[in-house]
Amino acid sequence: MAEEIDLEGAASDPVDEVKAQKAETGKSGAKKSKETEKEKVKAEPKAARKDKEIKKLQSEIEDYAGKLVEAKNEIDELKDQYLRKQADFDNFRKRMLREKEDSIKFANTALLNDIISVIDDFERALQSSEESQDFKAFHSGIEMIEKQMISMLESNWGLKRFDSAGEPFDPEKHEALMMEESTEVETQTVLEDFMKGYQLHDRVIRHAKVKVAKPAPAPQSGDE
Repeated sequence: MAEEIDLEGAASDPVDEVKAQKAETGKSGAKKSKETEKEKVKAEPKAARKDKEIKKLQSEIEDYAGKLVEAKNEIDELKDQYLRKQADFDNFRKRMLREKEDSIKFANTALLNDIISVIDDFERALQSSEESQDFKAFHSGIEMIEKQMISMLESNWGLKRFDSAGEPFDPEKHEALMMEESTEVETQTVLEDFMKGYQLHDRVIRHAKVKVAKPAPAPQSGDE
């Protein structure tokens, strides 16, 4: 009787085992390859993000550097403008001081020109008196020059001469050099001008020097 072979208990075929091992190895290798590819896929976005962040930071740094250069240029320009303005102001201040000094120095130029004209009149009057020896004509010429000068000073410069004789005594306008009692006055009254007073517009610039009469005391009863 032929010997029956137990297929189930029989040893496995070596060829099949090798194939099985190769198949298993292939599966393992494919698995590892897929894992490596996945890791590469995961790794590549991280590197790309880092590169992108680095480029973004570099761009921002370059942008800030450009703005810093612009700001520095603007500051330099403003500083230059400030220095120019300061120099212009200093020059303006010096010019104003010079003009003020000149204004004070030459403030009376117009007045002096008017006075020079009067001096010319005096010279002509003196020259005429030397030639003619006419005292009356000389006196008349001097009187005319005086009137012209007073009129010029009043019309051109607001300087007015005032007479005080017969006016009530006013300490704002008069300076009493002499006083005497008089029965002819009821209040203090100017009797005589020793030196006439002058006022510039509405302000007295020289008090008139005068002689003043004051009321005499009333006679006492019983006096003859």
